[in-house]
Amino acid sequence: MLTSTVCAAVSAAGLGIAALTAYRKRFLAATRIAAFSLIPIGLVMTGVIDWVTNIVFKPTVWAGFGLLALSFLLFMISRTVERRRGGIGARKDRKAAGGATPDAVAPSASIPSLGAGRTADRPAGKGKAPQATSAPKDDFSDIEAILKKHGI
Repeated sequence: MLTSTVCAAVSAAGLGIAALTAYRKRFLAATRIAAFSLIPIGLVMTGVIDWVTNIVFKPTVWAGFGLLALSFLLFMISRTVERRRGGIGARKDRKAAGGATPDAVAPSASIPSLGAGRTADRPAGKGKAPQATSAPKDDFSDIEAILKKHGI
C-alpha cells in the first residue's frame, strides 16, 4: 500500500515537471519526462511492484536465493576438483588425442592448416631456399585444405 502511494507521488511529480517543461515550449523534452513519469504508476497498476515487494521482504525467498548460490558453489567446486584430478576431459586424454595426425588436411597443406605445433612433411630440397614466387596452383592449396577440412 505504501509503495503504491510513493509511486503515485513520483508519477504526479513527474507529470508536473513535464507540464512546466511544456509551458516553456520544450515539447519534446516534456513528452520524454511525461513518458518516464508514467512508468512507476504503470508498474503499480500491473502488479509488478507488489510482486517485487513480496520477493524482497519474504525470508523464504532469500533462503531460496541462498540455496541457489550454494548449489552453484558446489557445482563449481566439483568442476575444479574434477579438472585437477584428471576426470572427464583430462589433460592426458587431450594430449593423447592431440598426438593423432589429422586426416582432413591435404597433403600439400600449409603449416597453419595443420594446427599449432605440427610441421608439414615437405620434400627436402637440395639446399636451395624456397622461391618467393610460386606457381598459381600452390596459391590455392590453403583454400583447398580449408574446404576439404569442412567437407566441401
